Amino acid sequence: MKRYRSYRLSLGWQILIGLVIGVVFGVIFYKNNTAITAMQNIGTMFINLIQMIVLPIVVSCLTVGIASMGDIKKLGRVGLKTIIYFELMTTIAIALGMIVANMLHPGTLIDIHSLHGSDISQYMATAKTAEHTGIWGTLMGIIPTNIFKSLANGDMMPVIFFSVFFGLGIAAIGEKGQILIDGLNAVAEVMFKVTNWVMHVAPIGVCALIGVALAEMGIGALIPLGYFVAIAYVTMTAFILVVMGIVAKIFGFSIFDLLLVIKDEIVLAFSTASSEAVLPKMIEKMDKFGTSQGIVSFVIPTGYTFNLDGSAIYQSIAALFLAQAYHINLSIGQQITLLVVLMITSKGMAGVPGASFVVLLATISTIGVPVTGLTFIAGIDRIVD
Repeated sequence: MKRYRSYRLSLGWQILIGLVIGVVFGVIFYKNNTAITAMQNIGTMFINLIQMIVLPIVVSCLTVGIASMGDIKKLGRVGLKTIIYFELMTTIAIALGMIVANMLHPGTLIDIHSLHGSDISQYMATAKTAEHTGIWGTLMGIIPTNIFKSLANGDMMPVIFFSVFFGLGIAAIGEKGQILIDGLNAVAEVMFKVTNWVMHVAPIGVCALIGVALAEMGIGALIPLGYFVAIAYVTMTAFILVVMGIVAKIFGFSIFDLLLVIKDEIVLAFSTASSEAVLPKMIEKMDKFGTSQGIVSFVIPTGYTFNLDGSAIYQSIAALFLAQAYHINLSIGQQITLLVVLMITSKGMAGVPGASFVVLLATISTIGVPVTGLTFIAGIDRIVD
């Protein structure tokens, strides 16, 4: 009797299939409010599932990692190196985006008045808050007044701040803290198991999120802005392969080996336009990749807030794209101002819906670009971000 082998598609392939089906649904159900509402609800439920597991994993893994590290001086060295690296990479990302936009002039190839505008009122209030926050507001926002309030609001940086001190406190009491370490390790293992269950519905969530994005704006919205989208994608790819490739080489491994390990997470993050969607799996995979648990549990959640290089590239290209479309010639001084403002306003915005778009709203007025210009690229924000 002939035996048949059963094949199971990897998560990455399942998500890609979900993405393709989502594109088809987006075309079929263009401007169909009933279908859009259904897909929106399904996509929101998937994102809620992800958000449900992120903070328990961050708290448990980070606390255990810090407690295991023990030495506050070692933690200080790791923290300082991490922040310096993040700021350096973000600066390079913004500068690269600006250089590419200055070289290729994507904004000069379109008539801004021929584009269809989108409603951006939902982002305005958040953007005004970001404008007035400043560096001191950002720093003060890191320290929680009530850790349970921060957990309820999903505020990543206050949760990280608390977890670091909680871990140090556990380390300081020695053997008495072992029961807490064992308990938090068990919590982490449970949440990783829950993460694996949630990933089973990722293709459905991706299908819904892509479908609703295209059903709302239509494929036609991409055509006049196609050059801008292509430039953003190529620049991001170059940053990964060249800039991050050099960093990987310096530290003795290949960027391609890393990309192979996290290939499923890359597809999921791209499809959902959310780095938060892959944070739990990234922590789990980096642990298996051989990285120290203490470093992984500290660096990855912190990077989620402080080192969004892809968003930084998109924001810098978009700002110059709009300036060029409005025939506004920016001086070197204005572009340096843009770089500095982007560095400040982008911090701590990861948990905000449409974070990159909110940052742009809070930034472009500083270089004289009309805020109304953002209505013309609002429709493709999910595609580029």
